[in-house]
Amino acid sequence: MERRAFLAAATLALAGSAISAGAIEDVIGVIEPWTPVSDAKIRIGVVGGGFGCSFHWHQHPNCVVEAVSDLIPERRDRLVQTFGCGKTYESLEKLILDPAIDAVALFTGAPDHPRHTKLCMEAGKHVISACPACLTLEDAAMLKELKERTGLIYMTAETSYYRWETITARRMHAAGLFGDLVYSEAEYYHPMNQAERDALWYRDGKRTWRYGYAPMLYPTHSTAFLVGVTGDRLTKVSCIGWGDDDPALKDNVYDNPFFNETGMFLTDKGKPFRCNVGWKLNAHGERAQWFGTKAALYMPGSGGQPYAMQLPDKTIAELPNYFQMLPESMRKDTGHGASHPFLTNEFIMALLEKREPATNLYEALAFCVPGIVAHESSKKGGEQLSIPSFDKVN
Repeated sequence: MERRAFLAAATLALAGSAISAGAIEDVIGVIEPWTPVSDAKIRIGVVGGGFGCSFHWHQHPNCVVEAVSDLIPERRDRLVQTFGCGKTYESLEKLILDPAIDAVALFTGAPDHPRHTKLCMEAGKHVISACPACLTLEDAAMLKELKERTGLIYMTAETSYYRWETITARRMHAAGLFGDLVYSEAEYYHPMNQAERDALWYRDGKRTWRYGYAPMLYPTHSTAFLVGVTGDRLTKVSCIGWGDDDPALKDNVYDNPFFNETGMFLTDKGKPFRCNVGWKLNAHGERAQWFGTKAALYMPGSGGQPYAMQLPDKTIAELPNYFQMLPESMRKDTGHGASHPFLTNEFIMALLEKREPATNLYEALAFCVPGIVAHESSKKGGEQLSIPSFDKVN
């Protein structure tokens, strides 16, 4: 099954399996409905007409899309059509000069995220950025300094954090239902047929940033399944990579020889965590499993694995419905396990309430830095390496 077909089928399965909040609240607690906190409007600029069109800012009651930008005219037009916004800029550099814009949604290429974030925040704009936050430890340090110097809000749009299974795992963990969460495993698989590979790896005959991109430099869809549930930090890793004789692995800007990488991590609580990221294998999508001494939770998978919450006295095979946590106008699945509207809402609410978002900069770095180190471990044949912390020092 092609990736898009699998995602479409998964969306239908999610919709069909969701149950009302009341039927599950005795297990995971009350699902509080969204309530407005202000009539204020956050004026956002959206940059990147690919993935950026999947986040419906214009449907949030407290948000206005003030302007849009993309270097490619047809993508810029797509943003205009999606958001009904007539104000356009040819570049991010021009958009951030607009004094009417409070915040910028960055959906640009992964290697550009640190530089673009810096441009925005130094122009006084809050930022929500596609993942990963950065690809190097040097940029991680730069982003931490930038955040703490400007005091502005940064949020990563990591979709795994708000997949409904992850919300369920987070609530189970908070309620102590897992007991001691002793082991977790997560995976992100994105194989490509030749047509998709050509579309993603090349534009106008030139290589894009995705050409030869290292799997563990995009770890966040996997690492967020643990870090985003428990708040634990990954402190050590031994990682093994695999590649073949594909020309993309012989000559790329990342000096990357791997299509697939498997990392065995250790948390600051001394718990093991297995993390896979792969581009060349017959599997699709993002998936996790959480194992505690009292309960376990299994996400559905492309191989037919079912969703299941395994409790001491019963197994629940139906996924809770969390849409009531959103404004009514946003209760729709626009991708990645219905996570997009939750990320949109969290960023807007954090700005309105003048608080840090759930996936703030420190969490963003805790998602991506372990992958940076894991890739280095792969290049060293699986040597166990320590993972530095970029958490805020109190």
